[in-house]
Amino acid sequence: MKLNEISDKPGATQSRKRVGRGIGSGLGKTSGRGHKGQKSRSGVAVKGFEGGQMPIHRRLPKRGFNKPNAKQLNAVNLDRIQTAIDAGKLDAKNTVDAAALVAAGIIRREKDGVRILSRGELTSKVAFKVAGVSAAAKEAIEKAGGSIELLAPVKKADESSADA
Repeated sequence: MKLNEISDKPGATQSRKRVGRGIGSGLGKTSGRGHKGQKSRSGVAVKGFEGGQMPIHRRLPKRGFNKPNAKQLNAVNLDRIQTAIDAGKLDAKNTVDAAALVAAGIIRREKDGVRILSRGELTSKVAFKVAGVSAAAKEAIEKAGGSIELLAPVKKADESSADA
């Protein structure tokens, strides 16, 4: 087989619709758009439009709440940390914080801090300095002989000036 012998299976490609090319083509005159009306005109986008009736996305009630100043935390599981320690990317003797996790390549950037989650197993004795930890992860860390220091939430510059 050569490159010039390769072809699509029959029916895989269709020739494009050539509208407005005479009555014999089946798509002449109105080009398959019917007669008059909004949809027969060019430049019409009627996505979600219901003929003047209030659209369903505006009729239905809104639900939930998005906290405007929610903290963006990096979620890191115990198995990721243990893998990095085993590979020598993370030193278990030093305190593990956001900067150490970035240097080890476990997280990309610090954001507002790190939250440790409990997936996997931790066998090394590690001291953590993080923004948050799940109850199961805390138990697993303490079982391995490690410790956890929770950091106080960092106030942004605009929040501290509003208090003064």
